[in-house]
Formats: sequence, C-alpha cells, structure tokens
Amino acid sequence: MSPQAAAASVHQHGSAAEAAWHLLRAASALAEPLDRAGIPRLFAEDVRDGLRPLPSDPAGAVLAWRAGYGWESHLPAADPRAELINLYLPICSATSVHPLTVGHLGQSLDGFIATPSGDSQFVTGSDNIIHVHRMRALCDAVVVGAGTVAADDPQLTTRHVPGANPLRVVFDPGRRLTPDCRVFTDRQADTLYICGRTYVGPGESHVGVAPIAPIETNGHSGDEAAAVLRLLGARGCSRVFVEGGGVTVSAFLEANLLDRLQIAIAPVLIGQGRPAIRLAPQDRLRDCRRPSYRVFRMGGDVLFDCDLREPAEPSDEAGTVSRII
Repeated sequence: MSPQAAAASVHQHGSAAEAAWHLLRAASALAEPLDRAGIPRLFAEDVRDGLRPLPSDPAGAVLAWRAGYGWESHLPAADPRAELINLYLPICSATSVHPLTVGHLGQSLDGFIATPSGDSQFVTGSDNIIHVHRMRALCDAVVVGAGTVAADDPQLTTRHVPGANPLRVVFDPGRRLTPDCRVFTDRQADTLYICGRTYVGPGESHVGVAPIAPIETNGHSGDEAAAVLRLLGARGCSRVFVEGGGVTVSAFLEANLLDRLQIAIAPVLIGQGRPAIRLAPQDRLRDCRRPSYRVFRMGGDVLFDCDLREPAEPSDEAGTVSRII
C-alpha cells in the first residue's frame, strides 16, 4: 500500500489505531471461511467492509492469507498501523481447525499483579486496558478465575472498543462465588459458570442468569483447566482468552494448555503482593522455558507477547544494546 493510501485510511477512520482495528476485525471474521477453503488469498483494504480480495497481483495488498499458517501483513514497517496489526494477527488467524488459547497478565516490575490486600485496579495503564478489550473482542470466550471475580467484580465486556462481547466464562471449581457478582446479573453478555460437579445441587441449572457447566474436579488444577477447554471447544470456541488472575493463568500454563502468553509489565514497584506466574520450580535454569517472544510498547507499559510453541532463537550478536522506548 502506498503512503498516500495509508494516510487516506487513517483519515477515514480518525486515527491509525482505529484504521488498524477496522482491518483486524475484518481479518478475524474471514479466518474461518479462508481456513476451510484452504487456498492462499491476497486482500486490499476496503473502506466499508475492511478487506476485499485481490487477484494474484500483490499490488495494493495489505494482508495475505496463507493456507495452514494464517494471516501475514504486507504493510511496510513505516505504516502507522503496522505494529498494532502485527500484534493481533496471530489471534485473528485462529480457527476451529487451528484453535488458540492465550493467557494474559498485567504485573509490576517486581512481578506482582496486586497488593497484599488484593488491590489490582490498575497495575497497568489505560493502553493495556484497551488491549485487553481488543483481545476480548477477537476471542470467542474470556476465562477468569474466582479470585479475579471476587476481587474486581469485572464486566468482561468490550465496552472500550468496537466489537462483540465474548462468552464470559467464570472458572470456580470449588464454588467460592456468590450469585450477586455482576457477571451473573448484568445481562451484558452471555456468561457460563464452571464449577465442580459435586457443588451443584439436584435440579440446579443457573447462578443468577448464568448457566452452570459442571466439571469433574480432582484437586489437580491442570486437569480442571483442560476440562474447561474441552467444554469450550464443544461449544465452538476456537479462540480462548484466559484473562486472569495469576492462579488461573498459571494453571493453564503449567498444564501446557496455552499457545501464547502475554505479560504486560508496568513501571511500578509493589514490594509484596499477589504474584503473577506460579509454576513448579526448576533446579536448573537450562530446564526453564524460554519461549520465542515479541515486545510492544503500550503507553508506559511493555508487553511481552510469547509464542509458547516456539523456543527462543539464540542471539548471534553479543554485547549489543538498543533502546526500544
């Protein structure tokens, strides 16, 4: 795309972020039919629909679909929309044949997601909050644990960005929550309450307006997290966003159920509090996971977007330093 066309797109939508989001929503919606078709396609930007298919000539292409791989950007690095689009294309590429589960946490420089009292609003800044809302809009389901609901009483909607609300999934295997939590009463989006089967009474089907989905519990958080993904997969949820908190994200990570892990690091020191990731310790550093990653700036925060299916590439250069912010 020419610089003139990029400038026109930004002018049409009001900002580079809004123009990029218009393209990403279109790409997200097209992924499933393109994956079923199994053929590569090129797309140009379309003012109304976001994207329109092109013939084989790549001139004017902004995105390309690669069969068996997903979306890739044809935008030049200087395009003001390029980095935002690059961040979300792996999410937009997920389909029923190639599902994706992404975990996310916002933490302090010293690795905490909340103070000892549980205060977590907000560790990260407004840019990361908008990022979380975009992730919700691109995913079929957003999963949070009972601790997050009890501490924050979240809405789990996409109110800060254009896009449909995902299915809100409350993961509470020990049934700790009360029916007055906002997600059970506000009717802003569909909600599913997942708890242990032994905690469901005879004939009981709902908590507030949220249907109950019982699972077998055995005290192993990884098995329970796997049961959540099986249940959501059966409901057609190809993109699952595990939004928090630390215990819940760690359960999915420990069980090797996450494809990507996003950690936003805020320039704040908490001292003591609730830790972000909790995993079984390793005796040797060489046995610790070092995934491939990308780094994005979000206001004053730094987002590590880790591909947990790919190990980190060793660096060929020693002693180099580059400022990224």
